[in-house]
Amino acid sequence: MRSRTATALAVLLAPLTLLTACTARPAPSADDVVKAATRKLTDDCLTRRGLTATSDQQHVSDALFGAGKAELSLRLPTGYTVRAHTDGCLAAAEQRLYGDQDRWFRTSVVVNNLGPEAAKTGRPLSEVRAAHRAEIAEWRRLRAHALTTATALLKGGGSAHPSITRLKGNS
Repeated sequence: MRSRTATALAVLLAPLTLLTACTARPAPSADDVVKAATRKLTDDCLTRRGLTATSDQQHVSDALFGAGKAELSLRLPTGYTVRAHTDGCLAAAEQRLYGDQDRWFRTSVVVNNLGPEAAKTGRPLSEVRAAHRAEIAEWRRLRAHALTTATALLKGGGSAHPSITRLKGNS
């Protein structure tokens, strides 16, 4: 009798299980979480600076990416030099998420250019990766820090900036 009851119950619940499986959303990737938090932080920063969708695009670009001479610079083994600002909303978001914008800039530029370095030097990618083991480990550490910070920021639902949260009355 139990086996018939169990079978009947399984048959009745099968459509519900299938429906649940079809409607369940996969968890966002670490990249998606960090990107969403970066977007939130940069949007909040632009808002604090009084910029909107109708603002002059050059002002928005300067506020987002920084203006003037880039403060960070790194020359790669490929011969290219990568530069970034420290005064824009994106730089502020990176500082908040990664804990150290300068270190994140240097580490991520190196790690993101391992393939081009291997191609330029004629070495296998595995050899280039081995030579940059410390940078890869630092990249992973900073990325984990950013994921933790981003997750907390997005779960909090409040403004990315404590003073804005108080101004909105959400303290």
